[in-house]
Amino acid sequence: MRVLMVFLDGFGLGEPDAGKNPYATAETPFLDEILGGRLLYRRKRPLVNSTAVMVPTEAQLGIAGLPQSASGQITLWTGVNAAARVGFHANGYPTGPLIQILEEASIFKKLKSLGKEVAFANAYRPEYFEQVARRRRHHSASTLAALSAGLTLRNLDDLRCGRAVYQDITNEILVGLGYKVPIVPPEEAGLRLARLAAAYDFTLFEYFQTDITGHRQDFSRARYLFALLDAFLEAVVANLDLGEFILLVVSDHGNIEDLTTSSHTANPVPTLMIGGSAGKFYASINSLEDITPLVVEILSKEDGK
Repeated sequence: MRVLMVFLDGFGLGEPDAGKNPYATAETPFLDEILGGRLLYRRKRPLVNSTAVMVPTEAQLGIAGLPQSASGQITLWTGVNAAARVGFHANGYPTGPLIQILEEASIFKKLKSLGKEVAFANAYRPEYFEQVARRRRHHSASTLAALSAGLTLRNLDDLRCGRAVYQDITNEILVGLGYKVPIVPPEEAGLRLARLAAAYDFTLFEYFQTDITGHRQDFSRARYLFALLDAFLEAVVANLDLGEFILLVVSDHGNIEDLTTSSHTANPVPTLMIGGSAGKFYASINSLEDITPLVVEILSKEDGK
């Protein structure tokens, strides 16, 4: 078995309340179909059917306060409770002890040590590399996780050739900044990601517009993003060999599911698994700590057995 992980920053399971949760009125026909209804809401038990598994996943990690990105993402991509390690939920970019956790135990590094081929699908702008070289920018948890395993970050040439996906999926941000790249519909971006993943045992794609939009409390934009993600994920699934792959959709903390607040939430996050073998693996998922061990388990099973 192989895994394609799509990480959605700030994507929690909220209430079925259209006054709070933009998902309640968003156009998500694909997710509705595979889940058996409009069911990406807070719940106590996993949702399991023949096409998908959705497990409400605890993001607070036993630490008081609202979950934050740095500690949550490091926990996701190492299996180490980063918030407990430092004693608090760490926001923003990882520093000090958090970076050390990634360098020792990142999911990319673990899988490479097992002989697996791994990839980080996101493309980076030239300015990113320049700003990091001048120490004007810090690496995010995902970037550090990839670099810890010696991966080369993908650039806009990779994007133009279909060997990467930009963080907004469609390239609209790049076009707005003046880059000569094509606008890519979410259906085409999903196809490209599935094709890229076909060459690897594990591939990660990171999407963080959900978290940005949650902080801005923008209902219209949020509903648009739900529809965009729905079309994107549908295309990924349509072009992925689900007899060989599990599509794993994860998050680090809640945000976009409750736009009555500009902060993160304490809601659980969804761990969504799509693929013929998904039902064999979900029982071990309780919190963010369980995601990296889950991926290692899946990739360690020969022929999904």
